[in-house]
Amino acid sequence: MSTGPVPPPQTGQDRIMGVPKRLTEMQMRFCEMLVYNEGRTTGHQACIDAGYSKDNARPMASRLQNPRYFPLVVKYLGELREERLRRFEVTYERHITELAKIRDAALKRGSFSAAANAENMRGKAAGLYIEQKIIKTGKLEDMSEGELEAKMKQILEDYAPILKAKQIEGEVEEQPSSPTKEVKALEPPEKVEATPTEATS
Repeated sequence: MSTGPVPPPQTGQDRIMGVPKRLTEMQMRFCEMLVYNEGRTTGHQACIDAGYSKDNARPMASRLQNPRYFPLVVKYLGELREERLRRFEVTYERHITELAKIRDAALKRGSFSAAANAENMRGKAAGLYIEQKIIKTGKLEDMSEGELEAKMKQILEDYAPILKAKQIEGEVEEQPSSPTKEVKALEPPEKVEATPTEATS
C-alpha cells in the first residue's frame, strides 16, 4: 500500500482527449457503495469498501466526486441517484395501488382491522375524507386581567345549565364519603312482640 499522493486521472487507451471512455470496476463499486448507503457511509468508507487503498481513500474519494478529475464517475453517481429516486418515488397511482395490495393481503390473512385501515388510508389519499385539526395557541399567563375575567364570565355562561341544575325528585343525591368519619356496625333490630289488636265491627 502506497502512502504517496493520489494518482492523477487515468491515461492511455481508456482516455479520449483527456476523458476516460468507461468506468473501472472499482469506480463503479465506489459509486454504488456511496449511493446505496447514502446517509450511512462516507465517501472515505465507500472508497475503502470499493477496494481503494486505506491510506489514499480520503483524497481519492474527494477526487472521484470532482467532475474535473473524474467526470464519468460524477455522471454515474448522478444517474444512480436519479434511478434510486425514481424507484422510490411516491406518486398518487403508486400509493393507491400499494394500499390496495396491502388491503388485499390483509383480507386473505383474515386481518380485517388492517384491511380496514388500508382502505381508510386509500380514501384519505383520494380526498374522500377531510380531517380537520384546530390548534389553539395562547396561555392564561399571556392574558390580561380583563381578558381573564371576560373568559371566566364566558365559561360560567356556557356552563350555566350544568351549574344551576336542580336535583330531580326521586334521584338519590350521593353524599361524599369522608375517610375520617367513623362507620358504626349495623346492629340487628330489637325484637318487637306483636300485641293482639281488637277488631271493631
